Amino acid sequence: MYTPLNTPEKRLSKDAIKVWLIGDTITNAIGVLILGILFYLDYRFSWKEWIGWILIGITVLAIIGAVWSLISPFLLYKNWRYDVDEEFLQLKSGAITETHQLIPMTKIQSVATEQGPILRKYGLCSVSVETMGSSHSIPALPKEEAVRLRDQIAKYAKIKEVEQ
Repeated sequence: MYTPLNTPEKRLSKDAIKVWLIGDTITNAIGVLILGILFYLDYRFSWKEWIGWILIGITVLAIIGAVWSLISPFLLYKNWRYDVDEEFLQLKSGAITETHQLIPMTKIQSVATEQGPILRKYGLCSVSVETMGSSHSIPALPKEEAVRLRDQIAKYAKIKEVEQ
């Protein structure tokens, strides 16, 4: 008999928005720096006129991307959900195109926590799950929750943690 699964309800940390905004700001700053250097080189060496027009077009696209990077973290946070039980890891995300993934525990080969410098500043971790054909990630969970979730998934998937 078919029993429907409940939609996932667990949310990411509210600090995920800050982490994503900081990461996007760093990326945008690097892009502006590169564009600035290219505009300077275009001015200094009088490159062909069409190169200047391409740089202007890239700048317009970069501005649109920068505005989107200020909006997208809020949409990501609002729509990201996950849940885990003995049968499935459920991931639900997407504001425009909603994705609801069911990953069977029997297919999970490895699970790990990851923490970069920005995540570390806010005490967050990401949980990554590897299957035979793909990898999945749950971003920006509080460190204790991420470790607990990693251990729970490993237990359900019967993965033995390597002794370090």
